[in-house]
Amino acid sequence: MSRIGNKHITLPAGVTVTVEGTNVKVSGPKGSLVVPMNHGISVEVEGTTVVCKRANDLKQTKQNHGTTRANIHNAVVGVSKGYKKSLEMRGIGYKAQMQGTNIVLWAGYSHTITIKPNEGVKVTLLSPTEIDIEGIDKQAVGQTAARIREVRPPEPYLGKGIRYKDEHVVTKEGKRAGGKK
Repeated sequence: MSRIGNKHITLPAGVTVTVEGTNVKVSGPKGSLVVPMNHGISVEVEGTTVVCKRANDLKQTKQNHGTTRANIHNAVVGVSKGYKKSLEMRGIGYKAQMQGTNIVLWAGYSHTITIKPNEGVKVTLLSPTEIDIEGIDKQAVGQTAARIREVRPPEPYLGKGIRYKDEHVVTKEGKRAGGKK
């Protein structure tokens, strides 16, 4: 049984949480986010801690309890520190270029691919092959990074493609490596 829902959320300095009907508004130095509360869950702000409580012990309510608590915690971290994902492109001719707020990718196809980032997400290029994605919404940052990565995921033989900076890609041996002796 998960006990994530029972953990208290401690608020860092400068972050405020207010309950507005069925939503929880989290404000901080980087911005503000609105998190919906799931059915059967109540949120209470006690000084610098936030407590999520459930109305009953039904299975769905228990699941909603942990999910609501995790979503509020992600919003608190987002408005105080923010989220960041880094991608890198490997391959001959693979590069990226900014076009306004959109990112244009050359990833081994006969055409370019343009990706518009999710709302509230900022994409920056450190070099033509290094992409940083930043924002306060964890889901939006992860979704934008996943959409960029799925243009050309890393392949297992040469390792070419778009990958997360800390991602380890296991490469396979080619046919010739296991040839006749």
